[in-house]
Amino acid sequence: MRAAEEAAFARGVEVEALMDKAGAGVAQAVCKFFPNPGKCIVFAGKGHNAGDALVAAQCLRRRGWKIEVRLAFKESDCSELMRKKLESLRRRPPAILGTRPLETAALGVTLVELWADVANQLSAAQEAIATEAYLSPPPPLIILDGLLGLGAKPPLREPMRTTCRHMNQLRRQKSAYVFAVDIPTGLDGDSGKIDSDCVVADFTVTIGFAKPGLVADGVLNFVGRLEVVQLDELRSPEKKAKEIISSPPTLRELLPRREYSTYKNQCGRVGVVAGSKGFIGAALMTSQGALRAGTGLVEVFVPEEIYEIVASAAPMEAMVKPLQSYRDLLKEKADIWALGPGLGKSRAAEILELIEKAKQSMVIDADGLNILADKVSALKSCKGDRLLTPHPGEMKRLFPDKKEKRAETATKFCDRFPVTLLLKGSRTIVAERGRPLSYNTTGNPGMATGGMGDILTGVCAGLAGQGLSLYDAARLGAWLCGRAAEIAIVYGGQSEQSLLPRDVLDHLGEAFNELHKSNVLL
Repeated sequence: MRAAEEAAFARGVEVEALMDKAGAGVAQAVCKFFPNPGKCIVFAGKGHNAGDALVAAQCLRRRGWKIEVRLAFKESDCSELMRKKLESLRRRPPAILGTRPLETAALGVTLVELWADVANQLSAAQEAIATEAYLSPPPPLIILDGLLGLGAKPPLREPMRTTCRHMNQLRRQKSAYVFAVDIPTGLDGDSGKIDSDCVVADFTVTIGFAKPGLVADGVLNFVGRLEVVQLDELRSPEKKAKEIISSPPTLRELLPRREYSTYKNQCGRVGVVAGSKGFIGAALMTSQGALRAGTGLVEVFVPEEIYEIVASAAPMEAMVKPLQSYRDLLKEKADIWALGPGLGKSRAAEILELIEKAKQSMVIDADGLNILADKVSALKSCKGDRLLTPHPGEMKRLFPDKKEKRAETATKFCDRFPVTLLLKGSRTIVAERGRPLSYNTTGNPGMATGGMGDILTGVCAGLAGQGLSLYDAARLGAWLCGRAAEIAIVYGGQSEQSLLPRDVLDHLGEAFNELHKSNVLL
């Protein structure tokens, strides 16, 4: 990051111009998850990281947010540019077209000087927040962590340590949502090392590109949802990345608009091999995922003993066909197979033969992976391309006795077997030999429920059936499902507790549409 900034400055890019773009991107990320204005508390250090946060606060104020700034240092100790942004924030905001005038109290900015009397100021601020609790529904309360940027390394020193503790206390006691600007204060952006009082962020809005420390295994609960503010000035296209982050700018090109003359046979034919007695829901969700991903034709192949049940419950757009042996599917003309959810292992030999001998590409999940785990060497002789989508437990069965970090496990597995791997988790990883390791950014804890993987299997198969490589289908599929889950909570009235796979299906269209739109800053 520092090298990219220095190169940009050498080309004549101004520091303040980058700060303005970065801050606008942070504000846009806040509004993405909290579209209705509330109260924003900015914890500001004395450098450029604080400047980014103050610009974000300025943008939020234009949208009706109440702003409170808490300074960790004397204003006179802060950088010149940071003081300039603070002064700009103090000034009366311009009129907002299309909205009623803001109340007088919202026109100014509350300034709390934490360095003077941290404990008393924090207590007073908490009481002020409590007086707003009578509003129904209560406006959101967010915190911008603008204390330290990328150059800072643990351990924390005062007054930062005490300030971080207070920030975490506000998060716990007042249900505030924390947005870390670039990195959470107390986290090493290069190594992922964490101070004991590191800020616990619900969202980290990183500037330019994701830093290595933000995707380390042990930092998930400190980084939270990772959002990247793309800045063209900081890009270095001549350097081939070993790791990439899946974000709208990198995925948008995978979804060109369809030609007007498009017809169903051009959009892929997905064969779903899923479901068994007692597990018909897996077949239904996989087929629905493929349909919602834009597949032209979906055929669901199930054992004869559950055919009538599945046929009566399946989406009307899918064709359900009974089969006597899974070996019979080698004669079918599907473009791609989605195999595994709810299959069971009673016909493991037939399934393994299909995995090995099918010439078409195949997305393998759930019981398909469990069957493979008994003979993982079969992956070296498959006649078609294979995408494996294991959760951590399935990955351990496929690749046992490995204690490496998730990224190392994914890389080593793909070095050994010629497959694409989608290793599910809070930061899903997509790996393929010779391709950059890709980290997904979307999703939330509400997705920790049965059936989400079945939807993902269908979506990935549907995308691959439309011509995407398995690597790109996995990256795009993971992003779409995670974003649909977010939209279901932000706009669909769901919560982390109530979220269901069907909610992801219902909001996939909005996730697709978001990728089709341009990424315009505030």
